[in-house]
Amino acid sequence: MRALASSGEVIHVPAGSLVFRSGEPGDCMFGLLEGSVDLSWNGDGGGHERLQAGDVFGAGALVTPEHRRFGNATALTDCQLLVMNKEKFLFAVQESPMFAIELLGSIDQRLRDLKGCDRGHPL
Repeated sequence: MRALASSGEVIHVPAGSLVFRSGEPGDCMFGLLEGSVDLSWNGDGGGHERLQAGDVFGAGALVTPEHRRFGNATALTDCQLLVMNKEKFLFAVQESPMFAIELLGSIDQRLRDLKGCDRGHPL
């Protein structure tokens, strides 16, 4: 992700600031370079997760037909975020297949952590 940051837009988000709100249209995803973010949602009983440096979030808005945010993202600490619009995302996937594999692995691990699954058991 740091390699992509050299060619992408990096923004500073102060602690306590909203990165995005559920229901908003989304035209980019984020890579968390520094800091921590709380990702929360209300559907199916609600929930939240704490994201750390190295995590990515907001990709769902790029790959779903309605291009909407499904949760709220709030900076818990001062954050440095890599912003990737759809064109940059597609370029990264095309030019670096490992980016796509690492992204899928990250999302898979986050889902396992949320569901309380062991690493050896499929979802």
